[in-house]
Amino acid sequence: MIESVEIEKSLSLDDYERVVHLTQAVRLLREQAARLVPELAGRKVWMVNSTAHGGGVAEMLPRIVSLLNELGLPTEWVVMGTEETRFFDLTKRIHNLIHGEGDPNLSAEDREVYERVSAENAADLKQRVRPEDLLVIHDPQPVGMGAILKREIGMPFFFRCHIGLDRDGPQHEAAWSFLHPYVEPCDYAIFSAPEYIPPFVAGKAGIIAPAIDPLSAKNRELSAHELAEVLKNAGLAQSSHPVVPNDFSEQVTRLDHNGRFQRMDEETEIGIPFRPIVTQISRWDRLKGFDKLLEAFVLMKQGIGKKALSEWQRRRLASVRLVLAGPEPAAVADDPEAVEVLEELTAAYRALPHWIQPDVALLSLPMGSREENGLMVNALQRCSSVVVQNSVREGFGLTVTEAMWKQRGVLGSRACGIRQQIRDGIDGRLVEDGQNAEDLSSLLAEMLEDLAGRNRWGQAAQRRVHEEFLVFAQVRRWIEVLADHVRP
Repeated sequence: MIESVEIEKSLSLDDYERVVHLTQAVRLLREQAARLVPELAGRKVWMVNSTAHGGGVAEMLPRIVSLLNELGLPTEWVVMGTEETRFFDLTKRIHNLIHGEGDPNLSAEDREVYERVSAENAADLKQRVRPEDLLVIHDPQPVGMGAILKREIGMPFFFRCHIGLDRDGPQHEAAWSFLHPYVEPCDYAIFSAPEYIPPFVAGKAGIIAPAIDPLSAKNRELSAHELAEVLKNAGLAQSSHPVVPNDFSEQVTRLDHNGRFQRMDEETEIGIPFRPIVTQISRWDRLKGFDKLLEAFVLMKQGIGKKALSEWQRRRLASVRLVLAGPEPAAVADDPEAVEVLEELTAAYRALPHWIQPDVALLSLPMGSREENGLMVNALQRCSSVVVQNSVREGFGLTVTEAMWKQRGVLGSRACGIRQQIRDGIDGRLVEDGQNAEDLSSLLAEMLEDLAGRNRWGQAAQRRVHEEFLVFAQVRRWIEVLADHVRP
């Protein structure tokens, strides 16, 4: 059933405006809100999705909701829920089908489950909303609710889809055929890339690029002292030196050779910040390409003795370590596949030659505290020489945006969402085929050896995020869309 998500009090627009490189973006947002928010007077915005933790939607919504409220547009975030595990199994299948993966045969029983859970949640939310309010549904899980509330009380309904595929196929078509009756009634549909828009909503659809909060725990600058504190308090690095803050409520754990996640000690720590680190941080999902990145890293290590390298290059490649990190699977309620994927990666890790296992770290990042989890991710990315996002499919990929903001060397696949951000050779590098471990291995080694290139790409990447992918531009676009659709 429907649950409200309480958003912790955080920074105001005044706080952002005091940061010199954010001042202009904040002023533009304030100016636009002063013009358009009065047109939305008397209405409340309801943001609905399927989880308060894990994934890009749950990352973005707290700041979007907070800023809309501060700008005078009442907004509330609620999460749908159900005790029917079959529902989230089904919506995960639909998620994969939209990305072109899985069995395209969806049954009448599947539709019955989907409609039953949608009706239960719609009935619950109906007790809270008014017909003049504005309903924003994020992704396929709750979109059935939107269609019901539109039909029963005439509530304006916006569908924000964060996933998609840039080519047709039987899986993709099956997913949109299933969702068609629930998406079609929407007043307006919003996607992350034009390639994702299905034909049946093409006449009433637009683009809003996902975005990051530059001052969140995950993205804000960390001084040398702060970085050291986060590494130690999160259990990512060991030190006998005292730090002022206490240990985090939960610490990062690393997979050991027996297949168990354990806190790290002096023998099992990763080597941050002394070693070059290659990092991918994602949800545990087969579409994220963890398996091929692991294979590519092993190939790169095995090839060190076969290449004509300088002593410096050889030492760098010999000392580099791979970090594959993701959330505690139990914390991501709407992703039943996560445990399976982590089990597969665990088996792959345990099958590695013993000599290379110390150079590969599978990390489980606790999700109990949003602030602490964000700082863990922030520190891992800032301590990385290369941040990888090797997704087979990617709706957008905020982990790419985050690393670009931090001026890291970013290596991405050519998944559509990643191509929206990285221009190959300008803001980072794109591998031609992320499922080809040899291609990925070769480009990874090339980036590790090219410090000047990584610095150049990192500077361009941060500039691109500043211009296009910060939350202020995203909220401006939301206000435009909502105001456009309430005018007589």
